[in-house]
Amino acid sequence: MSVERAPLDADRGSEYCAVFHRAIELIGRRWNGVIVRALLAGGQRFSDVRAAVPGLSDRLLAERLRELEREGVVTRSLPSSAGGSCYSLTAKGRALAPVLDAVSSWAAAWVATGGAESGDGEAAGSRRKVDRGSGQATDEELTRGSRKPLEDPT
Repeated sequence: MSVERAPLDADRGSEYCAVFHRAIELIGRRWNGVIVRALLAGGQRFSDVRAAVPGLSDRLLAERLRELEREGVVTRSLPSSAGGSCYSLTAKGRALAPVLDAVSSWAAAWVATGGAESGDGEAAGSRRKVDRGSGQATDEELTRGSRKPLEDPT
């Protein structure tokens, strides 16, 4: 997958930085990414989104959906039949699909599960890493910043 990067030159540097920062803050705000990811499957009712995102309170889900609606990422419609609002992604929201896919791939390769950190800020535990030469995924174990391959239990 090839990623195009916006040019960074002296004339546009601060403008680019501000736009990039705003975009990262929007999709990186707690719960926004997973809400958008849940909506990528198609329009859903509030309760469907809540079920797809465990641990998210009704109040916070409503707040995040309003924020994403204000930003033009989500649209809300009232169905003709009785029931609550239905949420779906706008073209701007659907354009986030490859971004979220890339973040998901990066997370699968580089972010350890469990959230424990070693003394040097690295996550402790095992994680997947893609060898740049072969393109193969390998398991690594991180212990206090030292990297050693996981031993095969067989």
